[in-house]
Amino acid sequence: MHKICKFIAGAVLSGFVLINYSSVAQTAPKSAATAAAIELPKNWHTMDLKTDGYFGVSLNQAYLFVKGKKSKPVVVATIDSGIDTAQADLKPILWVNTKEIPGNGIDDDKNGYVDDIHGWDFLGGPGGKCNYTETTEEVREFNRLKEKYANLTAAPAGNDKEYAYWLKVKETHDATVTKSQGEIQQLQPAMNALMVTSGYIKRALNLKTDDSFKVTDLAKITTTNDTINRSKYVWESVFQQEGGSSDNAKIIKDLSEYLAKLNNDVNPDLDARKRIIGDDPNVNDGKPYGNNLLKFADASHGTGVAGLIGAVRNNKYGINGIADNVRLMGIKAVPNGDEYDKDIANAIHYAVDNGAKVINMSFGKKLSPHKAWVDEAFKYAAAKDVLLVQASGNDNQDVDAKPEYPNDMFEDGSATDAPNVISVGASAEKQDENLAGTFSNYGKANVDVFAPGVKVTSIDMDAEFNTADGTSFASPITAGIAALVLEYYPNLSAKQLKQVIMESATPLTGTMVLKPGSKTDKVDFTTLSKTGGVVNAYKALVAASKLKGERKQVNSSL
Repeated sequence: MHKICKFIAGAVLSGFVLINYSSVAQTAPKSAATAAAIELPKNWHTMDLKTDGYFGVSLNQAYLFVKGKKSKPVVVATIDSGIDTAQADLKPILWVNTKEIPGNGIDDDKNGYVDDIHGWDFLGGPGGKCNYTETTEEVREFNRLKEKYANLTAAPAGNDKEYAYWLKVKETHDATVTKSQGEIQQLQPAMNALMVTSGYIKRALNLKTDDSFKVTDLAKITTTNDTINRSKYVWESVFQQEGGSSDNAKIIKDLSEYLAKLNNDVNPDLDARKRIIGDDPNVNDGKPYGNNLLKFADASHGTGVAGLIGAVRNNKYGINGIADNVRLMGIKAVPNGDEYDKDIANAIHYAVDNGAKVINMSFGKKLSPHKAWVDEAFKYAAAKDVLLVQASGNDNQDVDAKPEYPNDMFEDGSATDAPNVISVGASAEKQDENLAGTFSNYGKANVDVFAPGVKVTSIDMDAEFNTADGTSFASPITAGIAALVLEYYPNLSAKQLKQVIMESATPLTGTMVLKPGSKTDKVDFTTLSKTGGVVNAYKALVAASKLKGERKQVNSSL
């Protein structure tokens, strides 16, 4: 369950029954002013532990190191939920396909994608439609295989492998549906409660129905009305947990989308893909599909990811991205639900073929029915010297024991640790017991580094901001560092980029942290990843400066 959703269902609902206010919380609420006072700096992830007291990536030190040195632009692709191409912090640095004539409806460069000016939407369909709400992979696979295997108690002759896969699918499916049903039972009352209390707050602030409010607005409410004061407490608590940068409308929207995902697991729409896109995700025949639209209602995630990588720096707007000379290529292939292997494989090929040198992948799932397609795409990227940076996942689990997909443990046995793939866990702002994000996946063999991913602030759609937790944010911070290094040391290969990023993560031997998912079990931070450290931009640049580049060709075209 998403952290803020868990908080709403747990702390708020256990404090009092929101619908009828039948009981009072035992702890005094913190005021809006107090919540604002303890808010982290919005750029803590860029700071330096020694200088600033926050365990960021030492970005100021990094830029001092390359001061006066010329950089070359680097194309970075984000395979995600899309991006807001009109966002002021992104619009000037979007990748532009100069071989296409915008809006003429012709595939000018003959790459199979019509009018792909800033990227491509593999979830799009005719008429500007988009399939952005999906089920989980285990639900799709369960329904695909159940007619064949549901009534069997043993493998049919010659079908041992597929039957074993079916048993894994069924186990995963049953666990997912049970979990989703439980969360719906918890969160639907919470949604109702937030809607009701939001209405009371708006009336107290004399706001219109469509208006929104933020944590700072709550301080304006002074009343003896018990119902309004309890509503105020609810939102103070939610804003405090969320980080204080969002508004009530965004929080309700996020919860609504999460509930939609849960409901789609329990009552799946299995025809949406065919109905909207018109292709078969189980047939990868090379035929083009999708459209060129990157901004839809669900593009918030991808916009935030893109912002962390390269949002325009020092423009007195938004945030400062990690890298200062990138061109961002948007590829929409991740719905509100699980991505399809076909889309991810094709998205990687698209990014590589169009000049991306770094690809960020902030997504993951429990099953991969066409893993061979994705494995081939990983190898294709490696052959073209492209670095893949991926989020390790948010299930607080050991991915050495329970893999997430995609990963670089190839089915054909050709690799278990690809030289062009970096898997990233999420770290917090202090070097204390909470350094490892409580939600973050980990693994001594299969997670390479940690990077800031707790209460990280980035841009959002429509000139907004968003503070959130997730390896989804740790990954683009790392991808941004890779791009920054390549800007100033363009002859480094993808393998060398991975090398310097790994070297930058100094092992934090002796730092005892709470094991992700546990409130009591402590482990040495070095046991949670291959490097045992947190990525550092300054150290990566220093390491890069000592290497002789091995890149065979430097593609300077954009």
